[in-house]
Amino acid sequence: MFALSDCNNFYCSCERIFQPSLNGKPVIVLSNNDGCAIARSEEAKALGIAMGAPAFMIRDIIEKNNVQVFSSNYVLYGDISRRVTEVYRKYAKEIEVYSIDESFLYLFDYPGMNYDSYATEIRNTVKQWIGMPVCIGVASSKTLAKAANKYAKKMTGSKGVFVIDSEEKRKSVLEFLKVGDVWGIGSRYAKWLIGHNITDAWQLSRSNEEWIRQKMGVVGVRLVKELNGISCIDLEEVAPTKKVICTSRSFGTLITQKQELAEAISTFATRCGEKLRKEKICTSAITVFIYSNVFRVKDTQYHGSVTIPFNRPTNYTGDLISYALKGLNAIYKPGINYHKAGIMCLDMVPENAIQETFFAETQRDSDKGRKVTQVLDQINVLMGSDKVRFAAAGYSKQWRLKNEKLSPCYTTNISQIPVVHL
Repeated sequence: MFALSDCNNFYCSCERIFQPSLNGKPVIVLSNNDGCAIARSEEAKALGIAMGAPAFMIRDIIEKNNVQVFSSNYVLYGDISRRVTEVYRKYAKEIEVYSIDESFLYLFDYPGMNYDSYATEIRNTVKQWIGMPVCIGVASSKTLAKAANKYAKKMTGSKGVFVIDSEEKRKSVLEFLKVGDVWGIGSRYAKWLIGHNITDAWQLSRSNEEWIRQKMGVVGVRLVKELNGISCIDLEEVAPTKKVICTSRSFGTLITQKQELAEAISTFATRCGEKLRKEKICTSAITVFIYSNVFRVKDTQYHGSVTIPFNRPTNYTGDLISYALKGLNAIYKPGINYHKAGIMCLDMVPENAIQETFFAETQRDSDKGRKVTQVLDQINVLMGSDKVRFAAAGYSKQWRLKNEKLSPCYTTNISQIPVVHL
């Protein structure tokens, strides 16, 4: 049996773990630069705060209802996610981390097993050990487990668990689930299915497979089988290699000086290098881009970008910074109020399968360069991000994100560990 465990209002729940006084109060978490609401507690949803609502447009609701507002604290959220996943490993043969707040579990199977009690134990353990509320759906396929999870959230109240272990339960869940909410059905297929009077998942599960194949191909047939409890989608214990890696930010203040842009671009190149090495891949090219703010209609608008191919794929931070700054030099225009910049890495190859070239830069492509970055990564993991960095990244960071309501990194920064006074 598969289980899909989903953390409830994950970002908001992370903030509540260390501030229990927030329980029962409306809470929202804002996007980068404190721009838009990207997470809302149930109390905040009840006030009519929509996902993606710009903070300045809901200021009256926030002030009138004493809504607790937080800047995005991705370091905290990522560590809480890791801790939740470690609890799952106690209960599952295999795990697929689907997103920061969702995981598929291939559950242990014992004779006479009561999956309802087992899933409830998982939920209670995560709540007791981590403080994170979760909902769990259990079924014989991943798609059904996803559907059972949605049903558990909406229809089981505080229980938060639903197991599809009978035909009656399967029918109840699939009749509840709109066809557009089925995992794997995009808006285009949803519109086509509704046009053929298939409005819920139960109707889709009873559709003629050959008819589905003609429009949706093998993927559609597989989806129908999954809805009928036939497992066709395996767990992905190892995430597939990324095809693109991007690091970009909107600036907390508008930037005009090239030097400040260069520091930002160098920092983004550093982040890309860390991501590449973590995935054990190299990039064959990067795209550098800088944008003005389209909403400042009185400003001169400019969107500049350039793609730079490499002679040899690399994940060495020094290379990435060097090429990124060449790209910035090519696209920078003075007199522009820059609002956003970023770097995109393209054409990935495994780091152990690089085709050598006579024109490689011997200094940076050597073992020495790889050893330097390995030591840098080890120090920064142990001591904190950017404790050791390339000089090009600078120290002033006038371009840094606006995060005026950032909570402490309770679990990853020893100086921010909560103190209990007895």
